[in-house]
Amino acid sequence: MPASSSPRRLHLLDTVRGATLLSMILYHASWDAVYLFGLPWAWYGSRGAFWWQQSICCTFILLSGFCWPLGRKPLRRGLVVFAAGLAVTAVTLLFSYPTRVVFGVLTLLGSSMLLHTALQPVLKRVPAGWGLTGSLFLFTLFRPVNAGYLLPAWFGNTIVLPKALYRGLAATFIGFTDPGFFSTDYFSLLPWYFLFAAGYFAARLWLPALRQSRLAGLHIAPLSWLGRHSLWIYLLHQPVIYGVLWAWFALN
Repeated sequence: MPASSSPRRLHLLDTVRGATLLSMILYHASWDAVYLFGLPWAWYGSRGAFWWQQSICCTFILLSGFCWPLGRKPLRRGLVVFAAGLAVTAVTLLFSYPTRVVFGVLTLLGSSMLLHTALQPVLKRVPAGWGLTGSLFLFTLFRPVNAGYLLPAWFGNTIVLPKALYRGLAATFIGFTDPGFFSTDYFSLLPWYFLFAAGYFAARLWLPALRQSRLAGLHIAPLSWLGRHSLWIYLLHQPVIYGVLWAWFALN
């Protein structure tokens, strides 16, 4: 999410971020229409809709890690994004408890930025290629950790984790999801931090080439504008969507 501090702005990153943000807005509008206003749309519960949602969150997290080396004051940025995540949690707990957001994507991104800042003295010594490979391996390994095991089912042999790990909010924040926990938007540190780290190592590998590429200047003005203001738009889009849908369904 941070903007580039390079003299030559990498407009491509703003455009990709903006396109992903637009996709997220459409996805959340669909969610509200189906689950809050009762719109009958069977496809929204399908595998296709799941992959739509996954494409959005994976792109955001990877892109946030990719942009981490470009941002100034990463500690401050991490604190701001983490605080924004806490604000979303507080508002939903107070005003929309049945659809509350606890440990949502902003909390994850802020936490990843802060953790990455603390680990940077070590991570900068890791060769970028090995770091990218290792991060993707660990993301795959921990992908089903919320469900109580390691290694996805398609791997063949999963590793079941002790149920004793899955107790309390602190464990849930890490990735060991308490059975009584509920959130409409949940991204734990495990496995998602490893996807953030993969974006960081990808930037170390390919950022120099990207700076020299003509693609870096790709600029679709409306999408780039969305990308440059992504945090505020993320914070405000749900109330706006809800208001528009409420008016639409009230009048029809």
